[in-house]
Amino acid sequence: MEKPRVVVSVTTTVDGRVSLRRDRPLMTTEDGKVWETLRPPSAQAVDEARTAQLERLYSPTVTLEGSGSMVPPSAGPLTGLPPAGSDDVYDDFLAVEAERWFAVVDGRGRVRWTMKEAGGQHLLVLVSHATPAAYLAYLRREGISYLVAGTQRVDLGAALRRMRSRLGVTCVVSSGGGGINGALLRAGLVDEIQLVVLPAAIGGAGTPGLFDGPALADGEFPTRLRLLSSHTEADGTLWLRYDVARSR
Repeated sequence: MEKPRVVVSVTTTVDGRVSLRRDRPLMTTEDGKVWETLRPPSAQAVDEARTAQLERLYSPTVTLEGSGSMVPPSAGPLTGLPPAGSDDVYDDFLAVEAERWFAVVDGRGRVRWTMKEAGGQHLLVLVSHATPAAYLAYLRREGISYLVAGTQRVDLGAALRRMRSRLGVTCVVSSGGGGINGALLRAGLVDEIQLVVLPAAIGGAGTPGLFDGPALADGEFPTRLRLLSSHTEADGTLWLRYDVARSR
């Protein structure tokens, strides 16, 4: 089955950074407050315009994040969980019927969830057959939906096709960090990139960027883009929209 359209929609600095430092996710640390000080007055309105455009063009029903947005890279799988008790935990589990989802790739079972729904989006965890069974049993006990895609790790292409077939998803917006976006890019799964660029530079070797992940392999070429539109605010905020140029 054809995968949903994938739009990477992220806010970055002019040097392509998406957070201040590694091991300090913006969602869960004080760095998030510092990041907010980088946003000029126009940034909120530009964000809202970008969201409205995506809704008008594609009606996306899934927002995609990586577990690195919730926990630091050093975090390991959850410990102290009761054993699973059966092997059927490796079947997909849909606890609710929902129109919109907040999907998180967590193949290692690292996140202990404190929410199942926010802003009309229901939590959906993407896991693999290598995810600890105890973690999948934990998700079932908590009533958290998940889809199983991949053997040793989450297969993003298979996960996207599964979202299409199981949930009827036609567009996914990736708003995550460089790990998930880099993996999508390397797998050739990105169709469009929308960036809100803040007039600030962070720098620093190893500071998380828009597309982190494996370097180009021998014989592999950079992804070419075609500019669809650009918008500039007087206070320095940029909104750039690119289409991914597919190789012939």
